[in-house]
Amino acid sequence: MRQRVFESRNAVLRQFAATLAVSCLLVLAGLGGASAQSGTPAPDQGKAAAQPADAAKDAAQNQRRTDEFAEAAQVINGPAGNPECVWLGRRVVRLMWRDDLDTAFRHLDLYDRFGCPGGHIQAAFRCLTRFGGQIDPKVAETLDSRVHVCWINPASQPQQAAASASQPAAPTAGNAQPQPAASPTPAASPSPAPPK
Repeated sequence: MRQRVFESRNAVLRQFAATLAVSCLLVLAGLGGASAQSGTPAPDQGKAAAQPADAAKDAAQNQRRTDEFAEAAQVINGPAGNPECVWLGRRVVRLMWRDDLDTAFRHLDLYDRFGCPGGHIQAAFRCLTRFGGQIDPKVAETLDSRVHVCWINPASQPQQAAASASQPAAPTAGNAQPQPAASPTPAASPSPAPPK
């Protein structure tokens, strides 16, 4: 008796599962047909329109990178001017600035494997710390441009610090010692009123 109940229950469940599967297929086929007839462009058509603009942007960016590598090769003598050293080195300095030290050390291993000088990374990062106040964390281009400037010339100085360092100190007369600034005297507090 139990066996017949289980067999009939299994037959009903199989029939329900088959009906559910067929109805799901019909719904999916109907949705596919409806979306094909709608007026919205297919994703490929939208991408095709955006491709020329993206291609021009990518070409300009590739040209800028090529120019930066050529500039580094002209300015820097030795292996630090090689394109692979420039690319990896600037990347390591950028990652160190963003406190992503694990990734920076992995890139540093590659940098060393190419025979690039580790001292150049140290000098470029030291230079980048001098530009700290001028780097906007929300604009990636400011960090990238400062990293490139410091890679090309690790001795470069920020504009404000360079201007103040070039101005000589005001001359003092003879052996006169500069007087310390007078400390401000506290204001008199109102005296309490006499009791009545």
